[in-house]
Amino acid sequence: MIGYLHTAEKLSPHQLTGFFARWANRPSPETHLKLLRSSDEIVVAFDESTGMVVGFITAITDHILSSYIPFLEVLPEYRRRGIGSELVRQMLERLNSMYMIDLLCDAELQPFYEDLGMSSANGMMIRNYHLQSGAGARADDHAG
Repeated sequence: MIGYLHTAEKLSPHQLTGFFARWANRPSPETHLKLLRSSDEIVVAFDESTGMVVGFITAITDHILSSYIPFLEVLPEYRRRGIGSELVRQMLERLNSMYMIDLLCDAELQPFYEDLGMSSANGMMIRNYHLQSGAGARADDHAG
């Protein structure tokens, strides 16, 4: 059975293995935990039988008008079970007082988000792939 959490306080790095698999410079489980703890809102899916995290979604928000969802990921062996949809639903519920909720995704993923009530839009971005692992973060940033 899959359970859901809205905090990362009781998580440990060993519960966060297998994520960012397609990234050239993927974050370590320790950096992943820092990412979760530093996000304004999170929803984490975990396998109740193993205690391992199997999916997560994060949001950054000003708590007034706007929020941005930078990450949604479900481990490959847990996909197609509705976990990603449930993570998005729970996050949208947590952000339902916001004027705008934005995210960027590849074109082939847009139907997934449209099914959950989102609309497609154009956007702009910069990606510093050499910083993808999180190694460029200052040690004093978001200590926790």
